[in-house]
Amino acid sequence: MDLNKQFAIRNDCFKAGQKIKPQGIMWHSTGANNPNLRRYVGPDDGKLGVNRFKNYWNRSGLKKCCHAFIGKLKNGDIATYQILPWDYYGWHCGKGKKGSANATHIGFEICEDDKKDKSYAMSAYKEAIELTAYLCKLYSLDPFGKLKNGLPVITDHAEAARLGYASNHGDVLHWFGRYGITLDKIRQDVAALLASGSSGAAEPEILYRVMVGTEFKLAGSYRNKKYAEAELQRQIELGEAAKIVEVRR
Repeated sequence: MDLNKQFAIRNDCFKAGQKIKPQGIMWHSTGANNPNLRRYVGPDDGKLGVNRFKNYWNRSGLKKCCHAFIGKLKNGDIATYQILPWDYYGWHCGKGKKGSANATHIGFEICEDDKKDKSYAMSAYKEAIELTAYLCKLYSLDPFGKLKNGLPVITDHAEAARLGYASNHGDVLHWFGRYGITLDKIRQDVAALLASGSSGAAEPEILYRVMVGTEFKLAGSYRNKKYAEAELQRQIELGEAAKIVEVRR
């Protein structure tokens, strides 16, 4: 798993900062033919690539936000980008007749392509399994468990909608189902990864990137946070808008 962190600090959901106790994980897919992370995550951190339209989810006025995206970096590799803290109340599944799984579930989106490339689908699936296993380990979740309201710990948007806890969507099996994937297989694959002791949850290396200017371009990348903070202060003294972005790899 290639887990990176770049919070969508301008998104209204991030700014609301409402907290939950994560009790489950919901899979989503984007429903659009664009597998590139830069469409949804930005600005560019050097790995994502530039989105010249700036229509990523790190902007105000967008009434939706998940916790992470899985998709392609500019070099074609598959990665995960976390854009909300895991314990934030996300705006990822809407509401059903019984309520909303936003109050209980971490939600991540997998960037769809044209749904004809099995190689990409299976690579994204592997990353999603590893992310799910990581989160199950982090929050001590049973991949086969259910909440008191009947929602499975591991679910997708479509199943949550059928059970009354999400808006009416068909993802993710409208895509992964083409390749024999079921929700039971997802749970089994996550459980097998956890049982193997190789859950994809090993703590990745953290890089501290100093981003400057209105477009937040990369000014420096450091393994030692102290050095990143020193560079941040130097850029501020130069009159630059600056921030530190933690990137996990």
